[in-house]
Amino acid sequence: MYGVVTRNAEEVEWPEFDRTFYEVKDVTGRHTDPLEDAVSMVSCFGDNATAGTEPDLVPVDDEGNEATRDQPYFDWSYICPLAEDYRNGLLTVIETCAEVNGDVRLDDVGFPRGEYCQCERCETAFEEWVEQRSTGESSGRSPRDTKFDDWYDWRASVVTEFVAEAADRIPGTTYLTLYPDPYPGHLYERAGLDVEALAEHVDEFVVPLYDTNYGTTYWLETIASGFADLLDAPFSVELYAVDVEVENLVHATEVVEEYAEGVFFGYEASNARATLRRMDAEERDGKSFGPE
Repeated sequence: MYGVVTRNAEEVEWPEFDRTFYEVKDVTGRHTDPLEDAVSMVSCFGDNATAGTEPDLVPVDDEGNEATRDQPYFDWSYICPLAEDYRNGLLTVIETCAEVNGDVRLDDVGFPRGEYCQCERCETAFEEWVEQRSTGESSGRSPRDTKFDDWYDWRASVVTEFVAEAADRIPGTTYLTLYPDPYPGHLYERAGLDVEALAEHVDEFVVPLYDTNYGTTYWLETIASGFADLLDAPFSVELYAVDVEVENLVHATEVVEEYAEGVFFGYEASNARATLRRMDAEERDGKSFGPE
């Protein structure tokens, strides 16, 4: 299965793609209307615009550093997953998208990094959660054998609860983007993503493996095979298609599709289409139709 991620409505109808993801809300904070013939893609807690106008919603670490693109290790700014009004607004956007097309992809879900968030909202919620769990009044989950402390358990519960609420509003397929790190425990500690718990609410995960060249591909196989081992649920790989040589994209596609359910191409549909046409031509050239 091959698909494309696009911001251009006219590309949704291109017949080469089995699936099209259309960005309804991206990390800049830009919004557009969902399309009936495309899977709506919603950037959840990545939002430069909101972070700029409402800085009190931005996650902070224990030293007060804000999770914004001004930091050297963030490409965009984040919103705290416990910012209630923002979170409710996200759920409304997701519900609206699902009314137009029943499939929705949740992007940029989770905490920015392992040290976030330690704002007043999160500190209060964490303390209450620990107290409830210590008195046996938690949300019904049995204690799990984990090397992580209560802090990571609590963060994972916050993220899983949000995804569950979102999935309840999605009648079709729920997609969720994962940070491309399959090493055991890393997604959990970094972003609060408990993939086993999330799999109860997510139909398919998407792993972006972005490069501007794909001149070498051994790392693609390493990461894709790692996710194949990590996940019991289906997953697809998303490749970056902007200004990448077609031959390199073809090779990258051939590598990751050995492990993934599908391959999606990001943000240049014309290059993605050329890649699929090249692959189709090579497949046809390799067939023999002569007598046995």
